[in-house]
Amino acid sequence: MKPVLLTMGDAAGIGPEICVKAACAREGGVLVGDAAVLRRALHQCGLQRPMAVLDTLDEPAPPGAVAVWQPPGLPDGLLELPQGQVSAACGAAAACCIEAAVSAIQQGQGAALVTAPIHKEALHLAGSPFPGHTEMLQALSGGAPVRMMLANTELRVVLVTVHVALREAIDLVRRERVLQTLQIADASLRRLGLMSPRLAVAGLNPHAGEGGLFGREEIEQIAPAVLEARQQGIDASGPFAPDTVFMRARQGAFDAVIAMTHDQGLIPVKYLGLDEGVNVTLGLPFVRTSPDHGTAFDIAGQGRASEASLLAAWRMAQDFSGNSAAS
Repeated sequence: MKPVLLTMGDAAGIGPEICVKAACAREGGVLVGDAAVLRRALHQCGLQRPMAVLDTLDEPAPPGAVAVWQPPGLPDGLLELPQGQVSAACGAAAACCIEAAVSAIQQGQGAALVTAPIHKEALHLAGSPFPGHTEMLQALSGGAPVRMMLANTELRVVLVTVHVALREAIDLVRRERVLQTLQIADASLRRLGLMSPRLAVAGLNPHAGEGGLFGREEIEQIAPAVLEARQQGIDASGPFAPDTVFMRARQGAFDAVIAMTHDQGLIPVKYLGLDEGVNVTLGLPFVRTSPDHGTAFDIAGQGRASEASLLAAWRMAQDFSGNSAAS
């Protein structure tokens, strides 16, 4: 059976700690990262488990060992860098792990990808042109359109816009982009096991524009996209007032909500708690999930970061890849 690959994230954050904690709690994964950093994380978390550093991903790890694959090209000296601080080297290492894991999956050596948190400033300092995981994975996979979905046991939210300034995000709310989001969400959720996903579309403006009184994006852009999606056989409805649609979805009226902007969609998911929140990239040719939290520099190195969200992401990745869910 192919392993799930878990990238360690930013070496100065909590990524290595939650990775080793998760690997001690669940089988079937290989950690992709710096072996010395991950060995330190085991010690900081008080975990008495052996580590098996694999030469190749085809190599089996001894039973009970934390399996680690250290990709070529990692920067030297990561262990000497202070934890809890932004550094270009840690950004470069995080990018290296992601690139190596994606390449391995593309070569058939991994079942799915689970990514521990990276730090966007560190990634930028390392010279990466990408603002985050989603954009990097999109580029590494050939540039096909992708969307971010945040999910927990109560709510699924798919975003029309992600890591852009709010002023720019508003300009990006156009019929074509909303329609494409609906198409990606519908196709992906079907592959992930939902036979006919019920998609609710949130408005952009207060009260979904109130018939044009508070903005015309709903009338001119969002509603036409919903209509065209319905004509294509997608069970889409809306636009609905953003202040109530998430509650309705949580109560079971919809299978997912299409949110117009990053914070509009993420605030309700994260309000429900970070322990079970999972980020899923829809539209990729492989399954990718991640925990719904950041690098938590303030507690890095203390061994007390919770691995719950990473474990939830790992479970979801295994469920989706086992269901032949490639997006």
